[in-house]
Amino acid sequence: MDLQNKNVLLVGLAKTGVSTIKKLDKLGANIIVNDIKTKDKLEEIIKDIQNLERVEYILGHHPEDISNIDLTIVSPGVPLDLPFIQKIKEANIKIIGEVELAYRLSNHPTFIGITGTNGKTTTTSLVGEIFKKANKDTYVVGNIGNPVIDTVDLTDEKSFLITELSSFQLESIEDFKPKVSTIINITEDHLNRHHTMENYIEAKARIYKNQDANDFCILNYDDSIVRELANYTKAKVLYFTQKDKVEQGAYLDENNNIVIDIDGKKIVLMNKNELSLPGSHNLENAMAAILMSYVSNIDIDVIKETLKTFKGVEHRLEFVTNKDGIMFVNDSKGTNPDSTIKAITSYERPIVLIAGGMDKQSDFTEMMKYATKNVKALVLLGETADKIELSAKNQGIENIAKVSCMEEAVKKAYEIAQSGDVVLLSPACASWDMYPNFEARGLDFKDNIYKL
Repeated sequence: MDLQNKNVLLVGLAKTGVSTIKKLDKLGANIIVNDIKTKDKLEEIIKDIQNLERVEYILGHHPEDISNIDLTIVSPGVPLDLPFIQKIKEANIKIIGEVELAYRLSNHPTFIGITGTNGKTTTTSLVGEIFKKANKDTYVVGNIGNPVIDTVDLTDEKSFLITELSSFQLESIEDFKPKVSTIINITEDHLNRHHTMENYIEAKARIYKNQDANDFCILNYDDSIVRELANYTKAKVLYFTQKDKVEQGAYLDENNNIVIDIDGKKIVLMNKNELSLPGSHNLENAMAAILMSYVSNIDIDVIKETLKTFKGVEHRLEFVTNKDGIMFVNDSKGTNPDSTIKAITSYERPIVLIAGGMDKQSDFTEMMKYATKNVKALVLLGETADKIELSAKNQGIENIAKVSCMEEAVKKAYEIAQSGDVVLLSPACASWDMYPNFEARGLDFKDNIYKL
């Protein structure tokens, strides 16, 4: 892909944007950086690239003239139905994302692509750990926070890129082709961006768009939406299931052993109770990871050992501390109702749930039905506080406190909780109404616990 002296428009200046600009500069492209945020709001980000000479900035508004643009690269946070993006499409200017650019520039590493509404980060981290323990040249990249573009000069055909992919990233792929693709689950999310569930499913399904019969597509048999997608891929489909037996994939036997059964070869791997991470959602993540690793020829003993010792990821059901017999758990990565349902059903102890954040047009009814079982109190903050409160009251939940910041939330939850309870931050919402990202929200939660 020759970009020497080509005019490349980058729309959306975030972490991936900075990495993309640096790479484009090395390739000799003329870069026009565009963001609707003004220069003063982007000062910290721009500081990292201000010495690059081939970069022009158009900030605070979109460029009027696009006639000289050869290629447009969109950041994941930029909706593709924006009028400005439509204008670029109508001008027949190619539009791709950072993942697609990295794929085109890469030196043929093996891509393992992982998507799903929930569990992506845990699964991606777990697969990455398995491959590293098997002494593979491994890079854990994508939506997990490490831009794929950063690996282009470091990898070759012996390398493995374990790639977490959001629906936003998948919307802007064109040729990207993973050797192994995985869809862990699909539940309602990001409808403020995708508008309909059909659009959201279609975006997720793009992960296998370019796969063929030599590739693998690993799907959750227990998720009816995901199972149905098997009809639309050319790749070899393998299923994982906790409820049934499948002829091609992984399942639980009558003794709760995880069994791999592919092409008539059956392996009893381990008992599900040996997994280091608790909860049926983590069993789902583990079974997906097992199949991805197995078809990539990773040694069975390495897979087993990693599953027994893997500690999980920060901000996903992360144990913070015990104080006065109260367990504090950080699940800031719980950014949709289904994720929070998985969090609250992971504990049998009474829960004081801290929830709320940016409104993604989610419905909290189902989440509140689950909350009636063991959530003793709700502490709500952010844009969705009133919306969640209404859903809670409709389910008969009355012990509700609304607060204006995380410091108040932690103090109020601690005040309500008793010895033996869990104070759980699992917002069921995005963080962007109050924080730059879910990581900052989780860190604020932890900081305020330590201040108690």
